[in-house]
Amino acid sequence: MTAVLGTHTHVPTGDERVLSKGTAYCTDVGMTGPYDSVIGVEKEAIVERFLTGMPTRFETAKGDPRFAAVVIDADDKTGLARGIERLLLRPEDLAS
Repeated sequence: MTAVLGTHTHVPTGDERVLSKGTAYCTDVGMTGPYDSVIGVEKEAIVERFLTGMPTRFETAKGDPRFAAVVIDADDKTGLARGIERLLLRPEDLAS
């Protein structure tokens, strides 16, 4: 198996590694979207809902976008991973 990758907490875990039998592993690759948010939603709506218990309209947060990913180097013949690298990019990281 080349890789086992998870994503749920929306924050990269930083535990990427290649396991002893050649499977790349990362508990949480992370979220792609607005990082100044609660799982991509405006923070104020989440806090209001938590404090009051009342339903609130969730709006997608704007600003501070991030791209979370991993890059896996795999052997063409066996499909086993040789390496894994975590990426967390901001727009300014891509500007040339």
